[in-house]
Amino acid sequence: MITSSSKYSTLFKYQDFLIFIGLLLWVSILNVAGIKADIWSSFFSSVLYLGICLLPVLIFSFYKEQLKTSLTQKQYWFYWISCFVILLPLFTIGTVYLDLGNLENTDFIYLASAAFGLELLLNLNSYYHKKIQHIKWIKKIGLENAVFITIVLIAVTISAMATSSLNNPIYHTKERLLVGFEFDFIKILQNFGSFLSFFVQFLLMYLCGYLLFIINSRVLVSKVLKHKGLIIYILSLLTTIAILYPILAQLLISLPLNTIFGRDIFLTNPFDLENAFGAIGIMVISLPFVLALQWGKQNHQILSLEKEKSETELSLLRQQLNPHFFFNTLNNLYALSLQKSDKTSESILQLAELMRYTIYKGQEQSVTIAQELKYIEDYIDLQQIRLKKELNFNFNKEIANESLNIAPLLLIVLIENAFKHGIEPAENAAFLNVSIKSDKKELTFICENSFELENTLNKPGIGLENLKKRLALLYPNQYELEISNENSIFKVTLNLKLK
Repeated sequence: MITSSSKYSTLFKYQDFLIFIGLLLWVSILNVAGIKADIWSSFFSSVLYLGICLLPVLIFSFYKEQLKTSLTQKQYWFYWISCFVILLPLFTIGTVYLDLGNLENTDFIYLASAAFGLELLLNLNSYYHKKIQHIKWIKKIGLENAVFITIVLIAVTISAMATSSLNNPIYHTKERLLVGFEFDFIKILQNFGSFLSFFVQFLLMYLCGYLLFIINSRVLVSKVLKHKGLIIYILSLLTTIAILYPILAQLLISLPLNTIFGRDIFLTNPFDLENAFGAIGIMVISLPFVLALQWGKQNHQILSLEKEKSETELSLLRQQLNPHFFFNTLNNLYALSLQKSDKTSESILQLAELMRYTIYKGQEQSVTIAQELKYIEDYIDLQQIRLKKELNFNFNKEIANESLNIAPLLLIVLIENAFKHGIEPAENAAFLNVSIKSDKKELTFICENSFELENTLNKPGIGLENLKKRLALLYPNQYELEISNENSIFKVTLNLKLK
């Protein structure tokens, strides 16, 4: 028996629920952060009362994955709207009206607003991973380019705000210009030269930090830390800072921004240690992102190699499997031709259909269950034509949706194995019982046949071995395969978790 299960499947299934629990805990922590007495009792009462406000969200998030798989898209969004647009506001109003505990009314309102915003963020993240991140030009951006784009956008935004603050007595005095939260597009057009000047200077200022980020990413982490270790990395980082920070500081001191926004933006001494601490801070803060970037690149390379290896192995397995099947089928046709059977032409036509399926559909990643079953039925019909002995054959099908996808040429291996090792060598009447059951999530295929020759069980051939390898490649952690042979009955049960 081969049993596989995902280690973190349960955790991922309830990840949204756990995130909302985290939100509830953080709001409760903030509520008790400033008190001096009865801290734990206040904390637990806060969790309880705020949890009542958040109850619809917690229930919905707990069953979210189950709802997605069991409901249609329209039904799911009906439940979502009922939870976040109707029930969450009602529970919020109810808890405010009841005046539970020592909590302020605004605490419940803030919690409900945060929960709604968090749900929108989770949905956007899910949409990004399903739809957007697979777009080719999105993949090519990468972390470094994303940081650069962010820097440009920040420079544009601050420059627009600074230009909009010009000649405004609230922000603009003789001594300095303060950047206010103002966006006046007419003023930006009227002072477009100032806007461009601000943009170039702010961009240059941020690019100094970006330069340190790039050096840390492409040299210090990827080369020094990876090959020389932590001590040499730290020493190399300090050396890099010592070389660059006075030069970068002098460049920033020379910018006209110092005169416009006030002399205290940058220290007048480029060798001041505060400038060095700023550069070190950029390196330290960027380190987790750089490590994530390096890990992502390595992981992508590993996955690409594994995918290439898997595809190569699958190709070799199919090349082994298909000739094995066709050799058996051609032997069947040879036997029919010797008998000068009227069914020879019909059998050749069926073989042509089987070959067409194998050549074209067999090379695809998936086929529908209906297509695979039609292939199996044609194969069994072809086999029954040449059998001299009686075959008691039963095929039970209970399929909720025949349009669901499955990897091609998996189930036929079990049927072929039954004929080769159980039915064909039998001297007496043989039987073959096939059963397939499927819902939206799982498929169970059972092949049960009689056998008489014990020695054939010790040499099952390449069919079952290839099946095991293909299952491991195509359905990792998503299948169970049970094989038993008792009382002259050979039984194979395959359970697949449908993707």
